Amino acid sequence: MGYAIMILLLALTGWVARDAARRGRSWFGWSRLVFLTNIFGFMAWLVVRRNTPVTVERLGVLRSCLLALTGVPLLMLAFMTYMFVITFFFQPARIEGQAMTPTLEDQEQVIVNKLAYRIGKPARGDIVMHYYPLNPEKAFIKRIIAEEGDSIRIADGRVYVNDAQVNDDPYVLAAFRSHDNWGPQVIPQGYYFVMGDHRNNSSDSRHWGFVPRDYIRGKVVRLRR
Repeated sequence: MGYAIMILLLALTGWVARDAARRGRSWFGWSRLVFLTNIFGFMAWLVVRRNTPVTVERLGVLRSCLLALTGVPLLMLAFMTYMFVITFFFQPARIEGQAMTPTLEDQEQVIVNKLAYRIGKPARGDIVMHYYPLNPEKAFIKRIIAEEGDSIRIADGRVYVNDAQVNDDPYVLAAFRSHDNWGPQVIPQGYYFVMGDHRNNSSDSRHWGFVPRDYIRGKVVRLRR
């Protein structure tokens, strides 16, 4: 279905480019409008062309072919722009599993803000996407509980950072609390301790250790409230 829509969009863009050129209008401007706004731009052109007579009866074969392919470089430019944005700024992601319930639900769409940690640093309470330390080809979404230099311990599921109990009631439901014990340990420099909000159903730093700073890809932002 996606490929069919893409082919249709390229065909409409090329047709509008050729039609606008024959009518003495800005073929580049109209083709961009159709490419970016899809059916809305196409409908706008159909309205405009009714009052725009043809000024060029026939286009040369080469020019006609080039105009028909106008959508191809626009598609390539859009793809390169998309890759640039998701590499350096923002990336869409989908939650897989129940580890962050109830804050983030399974299959929920989120945005990973990569710019946040290019101009700042991760902090306690942030929900982040990070590479899995045991297999960097995988990525997890967890909450930062402790930073480098912090002392952390868990007693009967209660988390203590620098001997102060973490007040995580707003995002950890009573039914989701664990009753495990862990630590105490001091977080090494350049590392973070992360956990899921569903403490009974989360594989996190309690099981596979700390997350290196370089493995944190960005801050997770919810699309819905």
